[in-house]
Amino acid sequence: MFNGSRKYSPLPSSPSSSRASSFSSSSLPVAPRRSPRALQHHSSLLSQYSSLLESYTEGEIRQLISALVERYSQAMNSGGHELQLFPRAGSRRKRARARHKPCALKELEVSVSELGLGYESDETVLFRYCSGTCEAAVRSYDLSLKSMRSRRRIKKEKVRARPCCRPLAYDDDVSFLDAYNRYYTINELSAKECGCV
Repeated sequence: MFNGSRKYSPLPSSPSSSRASSFSSSSLPVAPRRSPRALQHHSSLLSQYSSLLESYTEGEIRQLISALVERYSQAMNSGGHELQLFPRAGSRRKRARARHKPCALKELEVSVSELGLGYESDETVLFRYCSGTCEAAVRSYDLSLKSMRSRRRIKKEKVRARPCCRPLAYDDDVSFLDAYNRYYTINELSAKECGCV
């Protein structure tokens, strides 16, 4: 696949450096110059890889090995048991399953200003929200509605043809002081229970 031939040629020297090169020619080896890799048809995979490795300099091979060793040690330190040079075929299925997490209640601690309701306050509140998919909760209504939309029987209305993960009940009201010492109460801010509706 690759041509592994090398051409060794000394670096061009100027008249001023010829004295230095003659002085140090016995002590320093001349760096080999690698020719461009050319595409050829080889009969076996082994000959392709051996010619590929022969085309690299010793320094490049050392860099490759040190990068692999570093990657391996990082994988072992992060709890991995084996080095994965190529992703497994099942990793795509795992990512697909991770996208379809069931509808559940989650929480996040945020400042009142981050809620986006127009209040300026540094007080923090516990914001509970609903997150996840509702694939298991698809009913006959959802399937029929999807069919009617695909047949263009329902055209202009904005309808949702699948259940959505939404709050079924809300937490108690939240009270706080804003940056100007004014007292506010917000109702239906955080979810208490989530479900597919």
